[in-house]
Amino acid sequence: MISSLRGSVLHADAESAIIDVGGVGFSVAVPAALARALRVGDEVFVHTHLVVREDAFSLFGFAQRDELDTFTLLLGVSGVGPKSALGVLSALSVDQIAEAVAAEDDAPFRRVSGIGPKTAKLIVVQLAGKLHAAPRATTGSTAAPTAIAAQVVSALVALGWSERVSTETVHEVAADASASDRAAVPSLLKLALAQLGPSRTERSSV
Repeated sequence: MISSLRGSVLHADAESAIIDVGGVGFSVAVPAALARALRVGDEVFVHTHLVVREDAFSLFGFAQRDELDTFTLLLGVSGVGPKSALGVLSALSVDQIAEAVAAEDDAPFRRVSGIGPKTAKLIVVQLAGKLHAAPRATTGSTAAPTAIAAQVVSALVALGWSERVSTETVHEVAADASASDRAAVPSLLKLALAQLGPSRTERSSV
């Protein structure tokens, strides 16, 4: 079982990345927010889940452990395969998934590509009691939407910053950002990276 990878990014596109670990390139499917954050040459760490089938071995990677745990739970739902589970985590944060399940609201899942009404309902029913949403932060005009902030924090953690530093940075830049920047992962991520300065990999090479 390959449970995690740490290495440099050789290639990244909208849905996956190739991570070089000791000269071996691993192709890893990742959530959309993380895929958008990766750049060739970045040092990255991901928690992984290996899916073994007769015709292929497929790796799925996540910046945070709770994303991996949620992915594993989704795989246990009837009708949800690895690509659909990844699609859910690309469209919704872990907290959003937990909140929807707790509210018995299948609408967010029905909006995910590849998830039909029946499967959406099964996700709500079969994950009941298995997920716990984090307490909601006090909202205000300077706060980034919870799901957006969580995705940006996940991307920064995967790029090597600690969760504490990532969270503090996202909150700081959100306070000064425009409403449109706070509402978009790429924009908020760009602002956070600008404040953090050179990547950990670049600093370590100096």
